Amino acid sequence: MSRIGKHPVAVPAGVDVRVEGQTVTAKGKLGSLSLTLVDDILAKLEDGKVVVQPANDGKRARQMWATSRTLVNNMVKGVAEGYTVNLEINGVGYRAAVQGKELVMQLGFSHDVKYPIPEGISIKCDKPTSISISGFDKQKVGQVAAEIRGWKKPEPYKGKGIKYETETILRKEGKKK
Repeated sequence: MSRIGKHPVAVPAGVDVRVEGQTVTAKGKLGSLSLTLVDDILAKLEDGKVVVQPANDGKRARQMWATSRTLVNNMVKGVAEGYTVNLEINGVGYRAAVQGKELVMQLGFSHDVKYPIPEGISIKCDKPTSISISGFDKQKVGQVAAEIRGWKKPEPYKGKGIKYETETILRKEGKKK
C-alpha cells in the first residue's frame, strides 16, 4: 500500500475543488488549475478532502497512486498559497533587473540576456543579485527557475553563476604551482 497515496488531500478554506470523472479542478484566490488523472486512478471528494485511490490492483495503478495524490496536493496548495523559488547571482558585474515583461540579466556575456516572463509567473529583483520567482503552478515555477539558472550555472572554482538560494556549491581547489 502506498504510504503517500493513502493520505487524503485536505482542501483549505477559500479553495473550490471539483472532481468530474478523471478531471480534478481547483480554484483559489491565486488562480485555477486542472489535472486529468490516468484511467487507473479514481478521485473522490469526501468531507472537504480529496481521496485518491487506485482503480485496480495493476502495477501502473500502484505506480501512479502516490504521484496523482501529490499532483492534486500541489494544485490545491498552489491556488491557496502559491510557490516561490529564490535564486542568487554570484560574480563580479553579474546582475539582474525586471524591465516591463522581461528579466534582463548581465552575466558576463558580450550582450544582455533577456528572458520573457511567462504568463502566471511573477519575478521580482529586490537586489541586483537576487531573483524571486513566484506563481501558483509548482511545475511552471520550477521550470522557469531552472531555465534562468541554465543561463549561467555555478562553477566549482570561484562559485560564479546563478544558484538556488538553498543550493551549496562544492568548491574545488585551483591549480598549484
